[in-house]
Amino acid sequence: MTTGSARCSLAALLNLEPRMTLRRSKIVATLGPASNTPATLNALIHAGLDVARLNFSHGSADEHRERARLVRELAAAAGRHVALLGDLQGPKIRIARFAEKRIELAAGDHFRFSISHPRDAGTQQVVGIDYPDLVKDCQVGDQLLLDYGRVVMQLERVSSDELGCRVLIGGPLSDHKGINRKGGGLTAPALTDKDKRDIQLAAELHLDYVAVSFPRDAADMHYARQLLQEAGSDAWLIAKIERAEAVADDHTLDELIRASDGVMVARGDLAVEIGDAELVGIQKKIIQHARRLNKLVITATQMMESMIASPMPTRAEVSDVANAVLDYTDAVMLSAETAAGQYPVQAVEAMARICLGAEKHPTSQRSSHRLGQTFSRCDESIALAAMYTANHFPGVKAIICLTESGYTPLIMSRIRSAVPIFAYSAQRATQARAALMRGVYTIPFDIDAFAAEHLSQAAVDELLQRGLVNPGDWVILTKGDSYHTIGGSNTLKLLQVGQALA
Repeated sequence: MTTGSARCSLAALLNLEPRMTLRRSKIVATLGPASNTPATLNALIHAGLDVARLNFSHGSADEHRERARLVRELAAAAGRHVALLGDLQGPKIRIARFAEKRIELAAGDHFRFSISHPRDAGTQQVVGIDYPDLVKDCQVGDQLLLDYGRVVMQLERVSSDELGCRVLIGGPLSDHKGINRKGGGLTAPALTDKDKRDIQLAAELHLDYVAVSFPRDAADMHYARQLLQEAGSDAWLIAKIERAEAVADDHTLDELIRASDGVMVARGDLAVEIGDAELVGIQKKIIQHARRLNKLVITATQMMESMIASPMPTRAEVSDVANAVLDYTDAVMLSAETAAGQYPVQAVEAMARICLGAEKHPTSQRSSHRLGQTFSRCDESIALAAMYTANHFPGVKAIICLTESGYTPLIMSRIRSAVPIFAYSAQRATQARAALMRGVYTIPFDIDAFAAEHLSQAAVDELLQRGLVNPGDWVILTKGDSYHTIGGSNTLKLLQVGQALA
């Protein structure tokens, strides 16, 4: 059971009064120099942070250890369950450094990428690269896009150690900017030696989620899971969809999703590889396919980028976040806005407001998910039956899910519904994991503390004492006969608050 001080924390998730609408879409925010202090982290948690992203592309292992410690300490003090997501750097292909730190390129200029040029001596004509196989992966006529497509070049000459290009779209180019080949096809493996070290760090920190950058197919995710398990981690795996190969056809995409516990629509590199015109349609497809396959989905990259330097988002950014919510993404993500921006707390607050506004739209209240399909598991059948009942019996105000692993509330949250799902668990990992699931809220609950005949009453009383239901409301409760068996949910009860329950 929880303390009285923690009971109010859920209703206070976004400074909401009890019985007001809870935000169903979750917020992932990246930690960095702008959000390092305990005061800022505490403000982010109270503003509505659900998942803290540790970006392993930046920062030292000790910095990530301290951030993870602070998040857990401050979240516990606030009565919140904030998940930790470690994001692997992956094989990001980058240029080396310029002697003067930065150059300016114009359309028509000629420029070279060299594997033999000194790493810190780039000039107006040539710069080193950190990926020698780039000269093998490219051919004349290819387009190379730098700094997320802000600079575009066409390949005119290939030698054993150099690529000669003509600038199509000019602009500034500075140290360590990324390189993409339009259409994808680079052979760099998804998991680098650095990633393997960071997987060990993720296991040490008991992270709840680990995101794999640039996976090409299901095999990359299977290998990542093997490495995680060998390191002693039970973190759930998120596949970052950012390679053209990953979305080349539905079979490849679906197999990649099936091999993961969730996916991230990583729109920066993905847009560069497939082109801006294709991005929105592909984003919607990824969200739809992930939900149909019972997986989590995060929509990310430049969602509120203007808030790096502005306290308010643009109307286009508001529309972008709202449309992802209406497409039923589990979470929307902030990157530089909270890691390096001037207004990290305001960015989370603005995102929370937009999510709540979008969730009022009627398309968020009903679902046709998997109608006419068969179910493969008992707990899946119970979960979907609970949601069908909740969406068609207006008296239902809450769903209680007694869960060991978090799988049953995950399946429930694939269904469009306005009824909140409360995941009751005594497991720390499950409590945090549920923080990423759309419409799911954690309530710490020790099933072993109650006799079987008192369990239903105690579970409903938790919601009543927190002000989340009123006498006369109906509540759905799901559980298993064996409380500590993963996949064992086999019971659904429809209970009325205020009645004597058994």
